[in-house]
Amino acid sequence: MKHIARKRFGQNFLTDQQVLHQIIAAINPQPDQSMVEIGPGLAAMTRLLLDGLSTLHVVELDRDLVARLNKMFDPAKLIVHAGDALQFDFAALPVAPGKKLRVVGNLPYNISSPLLFHLAEFAPLVEDQHFMLQKEVVERMVAPPGSKTYGRLSVMLQWRYDMQMLFVVPPTAFEPPPRVESAIVRMIPKATRLPCDIHKLEQVVTKAFSQRRKVVRNCLAGMFTEQQLMDVGINPQVRAETIALENYVALANLLPG
Repeated sequence: MKHIARKRFGQNFLTDQQVLHQIIAAINPQPDQSMVEIGPGLAAMTRLLLDGLSTLHVVELDRDLVARLNKMFDPAKLIVHAGDALQFDFAALPVAPGKKLRVVGNLPYNISSPLLFHLAEFAPLVEDQHFMLQKEVVERMVAPPGSKTYGRLSVMLQWRYDMQMLFVVPPTAFEPPPRVESAIVRMIPKATRLPCDIHKLEQVVTKAFSQRRKVVRNCLAGMFTEQQLMDVGINPQVRAETIALENYVALANLLPG
């Protein structure tokens, strides 16, 4: 029975075989690795991943697709977790001693940012992440300071990960075709991060980018003095999108408590 893509789940199923094989080549799954796929959908990528893996865990919200996956695959090879990836405890997945979890998926574009932040909580347990996302989101993720797309998402994810846009995927590769271009991003958790309290950094970055047209002195008024900005190497007259990650970290480390 044909599965109809559901808008409320943000379903766009990747069908282009050339693109699928290109993604698998980038991921390069190996038999001894622990991997989880988010949103396996109609299992186009799942099948190819299983060619290289001993077992694969998947997280799927759509109950119809959960039932379909359980019928299609050997439960010893494909372990299906029915539920919302936004609530899922990725730390509960089994990983071999000395190994880390690999995370892959064609992420629903309507929840991509909150899902990326949820996954960031598990970064110390993760070897790498390969995701299909809206191209515009990937551009924001990897944007350097000074670019128009550099913002809160860029700073917060770049604090945790080294990231690279691998290639662009056209709408024609999907069924139904989305209205936007997509891209594959590789995210590798940093072995050593700049020392900082994540909640303080989030507080500073959110306030700094709350009014992008204003200079940072005005955006952060009440949180830092002009002298404090200069002390950490920030010109009070610049805008938030020109400030580098290390400067935001230095500001966050000035906050009390």
